[in-house]
Amino acid sequence: MASVGICRSPGRRRGTSASRHARTGRVVVPHVRAEGEGPPAIAPRLPEMNGDPFALLQRERIVFLGSQVDDFVADAVVSQLLLLDAIDPTKDIKLFINSPGGSVTAGMGIYDAMKMCRADVQTVCFGLAASMGAFLLGAGTKGKRYSMPNSRIMIHQPLGGASGQAVDIEIQAREIMHHKSTLNQIMSDYTGQPVEKVEEDTDRDRYMSPLEAKEYGIIDHIIGGDEAVFQVEGDTRMFGKTKEAYISWWKEAEEDQGSSGSSFRGKEVEPFDPARK
Repeated sequence: MASVGICRSPGRRRGTSASRHARTGRVVVPHVRAEGEGPPAIAPRLPEMNGDPFALLQRERIVFLGSQVDDFVADAVVSQLLLLDAIDPTKDIKLFINSPGGSVTAGMGIYDAMKMCRADVQTVCFGLAASMGAFLLGAGTKGKRYSMPNSRIMIHQPLGGASGQAVDIEIQAREIMHHKSTLNQIMSDYTGQPVEKVEEDTDRDRYMSPLEAKEYGIIDHIIGGDEAVFQVEGDTRMFGKTKEAYISWWKEAEEDQGSSGSSFRGKEVEPFDPARK
């Protein structure tokens, strides 16, 4: 004979109904908060809170690019952009970017989708927007490109490699140069900088603060205002952009600070003596 247990709780109950468990036969009384007790331990979950959080953000017309740009990520971002634009082309789409960059061809697919959208595409930088991430950050609708105050933005030229026969290497090199020229021209158009300056600045990794990116033309606004950005006293942007400039800077820095490396200058190299230890 199955035992019968009743779950009771102290306090006055209202609207409590018992039910018998189908398998064990126990009578279970659901817990109902009594008068005078505190709030429930677990907050109630609304129906719209169930499911993927990214789906909830999509309802607010927010798209996240939070990883390296590849074909899979590009397909997801493009599909969301086109869907939101088809739902309501009069409302802005917000593209949040925290990406180290990635594939040029995949990034150009996202860029073309942004330009295809009838709705304005706001871009917001969170954390880091580097390489293709920085390119897409500046490709948003002018006047609606934002950055968080502690983000970093980096631009550089396309990276790649090739192997195989000499003709195949030449084909790949020409393709990389084509992408470099295209990216520089587009970046020159939306930043307002001359193409020559963009080519010079992207020859090496060029890191920028939000203030520098705003001055350069990649973004338009800093969330929280310009005063929200932590500023370092002195000029941190004076650095060489060529190999000769870097070598000259290194020599001047050693002479100014009296580095230990300067003690070896002007001395002849002694021949190796195996008996000397």
